[in-house]
Amino acid sequence: MGIIERYDAALDSIISLNAKIEIIADGFDWSEGPLWVESQKMLLFSDIPPNTIYKWTEEKGKEVYLTPSGYTDTIKRGGEIGSNGLILDKNGNLVMCQHGDRRMARMDAPLDKPAPNFITLADKYNSKRLNSPNDAVYNSSGELFFTDPPYGLEMQNDQDPKKEIPFNGVYKIKPNGEIILLVDSITRPNGIAFFPGEKKMIIACSDPDKPFWYIYDVGGDSLTNGKIFYNAAEEAKKGVKGLPDGLKIDKNGNVFATGPGGVYIFNSDGKKLGMIKFTESTSNCAFSTDEKILYVTNDMNVVRIKLR
Repeated sequence: MGIIERYDAALDSIISLNAKIEIIADGFDWSEGPLWVESQKMLLFSDIPPNTIYKWTEEKGKEVYLTPSGYTDTIKRGGEIGSNGLILDKNGNLVMCQHGDRRMARMDAPLDKPAPNFITLADKYNSKRLNSPNDAVYNSSGELFFTDPPYGLEMQNDQDPKKEIPFNGVYKIKPNGEIILLVDSITRPNGIAFFPGEKKMIIACSDPDKPFWYIYDVGGDSLTNGKIFYNAAEEAKKGVKGLPDGLKIDKNGNVFATGPGGVYIFNSDGKKLGMIKFTESTSNCAFSTDEKILYVTNDMNVVRIKLR
């Protein structure tokens, strides 16, 4: 199901030598956007095609948490309509990337009493509808950064007739609600995360022709000095499943990034220290609060690795 490969001795202090990979939940269409919620001792994650968020707890295993999660219209449509990335805002509210409704939204209900009531945080840029927000992260000032590829559209590409914005952008929502375009040059922006200190950011590109992770300097309302952090083209040629997708960065600046063949572990300089290899595609990952456990959405499965 999965193996841990070590390419550098530095990995031994990040993932213990006796770490094991275990499936904690299965039977999903396409699992995504894992989020550990410490206050409830639960893992939330999206199952996108059936428009559902599940929760997992040690006591009860998997349970339906919220449906609908990403598409609330009554008109039936195809494609990946559910929620994708899930995060908490500074007040502990659940915020989600909603593919079907093409917006960033906040659940207007307590975490322990979920309900499909949503408040729109952003659904347009320059009066044009967003494509389908995919992944997101807050900075310490409460600004919300998110990526907007076309995967939630019915055709899931740039040729979809309902696509209104000609590019696939990376945006920021300021606390006053203003939406700012940060990057329009990444062909398929996907996973997004800050390094500690919030001066640098990584954005994944899930384009099979450009399977890259980019790194940017963060300053004010702009991302600058963009360059390739890691190029996974060689790995992608090996016929493995997956592309650069969701990622998380730990308190020491180590990057856990889903990509071709599994989860890559880089140091802050982009050196590949190791991989958690899977036969099925990995889409995203999340840490427990103490960063001792890594949760991975792995196609039909959700996986746990006790790192140390």
